Amino acid sequence: MADQLKFNRRKFISVGATLSLGLPFVGKAKSSYPQPSLSKKKVTPEWRNKQAGMAYRQLGNTGMMISEVVSGGDPVRMNNLKTTEIAIERGVNYLDMAPAYGGGECEESYGKIIDSAAKREKVFMTTKVSGYTRVRNRLYREIFDGLSGSKQEYYQQKANQLRMIRNVDKPGYFITYYPGQPRSFEGTYLSNALAVDYAHKVEGSPEFKKYIIDSIEGSLKRVGTDYFDILICPHGAGSPEEVQIEETFTTFEQLKKDGKVRFLGVSTHNDPAGVVRAAKETGIYNMAMCAYNIVNAGYMEREIHLAKESGMGIIAMKAAMAVATQHKALQPIPQWRIDKVERIVPGDMKPPVKAYLWALQNPNISAVISNLWDAQHISENLSVVGKKVELQPG
Repeated sequence: MADQLKFNRRKFISVGATLSLGLPFVGKAKSSYPQPSLSKKKVTPEWRNKQAGMAYRQLGNTGMMISEVVSGGDPVRMNNLKTTEIAIERGVNYLDMAPAYGGGECEESYGKIIDSAAKREKVFMTTKVSGYTRVRNRLYREIFDGLSGSKQEYYQQKANQLRMIRNVDKPGYFITYYPGQPRSFEGTYLSNALAVDYAHKVEGSPEFKKYIIDSIEGSLKRVGTDYFDILICPHGAGSPEEVQIEETFTTFEQLKKDGKVRFLGVSTHNDPAGVVRAAKETGIYNMAMCAYNIVNAGYMEREIHLAKESGMGIIAMKAAMAVATQHKALQPIPQWRIDKVERIVPGDMKPPVKAYLWALQNPNISAVISNLWDAQHISENLSVVGKKVELQPG
């Protein structure tokens, strides 16, 4: 690991600046995907909570055999513990959480469910470092605010140009999954523009390390566990630069040596192809949870395939949110998206269920993450595990 950490940051920033919108993958017709080759690294599969009726896949070179549908943290609250308990009884063994979910209540709720050492060893637990990119943006903003008006205008124009060159908000690649999401590009790209000249003042800041450690210590306490299987940092990376912060890697290594985390991951909604590509290139990230669905698939499948080839595990998120949403501000979902999944996936199922089934036909992903709000969601969403279907032209 020490050798891995010694990458050339200046070269990495240069490469990151060229990373842009993923190119659509031109593959075979219908349901053919690039098939993952066997990794040269031999990994012993690690099984937890294996139940009949559930299907499992290996999460990259972590060896973790995770359920094809994993538990999202949005519905996990003190008044809804039974739903998660039922999901675990059905064989779900990967629990996703973050301090941002319910102001920590999600983590506290999982702690109530997993309340003994025996139960802890039945599941894989993942938490995130929420708000990590805001630290980066704040540090760069402080530099920006101290510049002259002409300098500010220069870097703002540079940010806009970089965003335009990368085409990261192109319709069909960028999808709004939650209110306010499009605004996050502004801080991200101002930071990226400033990084070329001021990275030496920001990227090595001890504030990153402090923020990660404070976050993980808070999460450990709320859950009541000694360790997490995966630490996702950043939570919601929006550009390649955000997965190139050396303090992320050195702090992760310290936490790993202390036995508090096992593997490192990243999650991404904005520019998911660019973020997955950059995370893979570090050689340090073990997995990525990325937006992948029937809308952005053409931009994602090549990067997902290459990540799989490298040994990175991939969990698909926002698979169903392309065709359904609980955010009233984003309703109604464009009808063409619903029509598309209806055409592609045969059978009599609701569009969100078809969306999960569609994603799981790709052998290069390990699982889809699903918010299991109630018994009906459990019954419908878990019905797709282990199923193979012949996808139709879209």
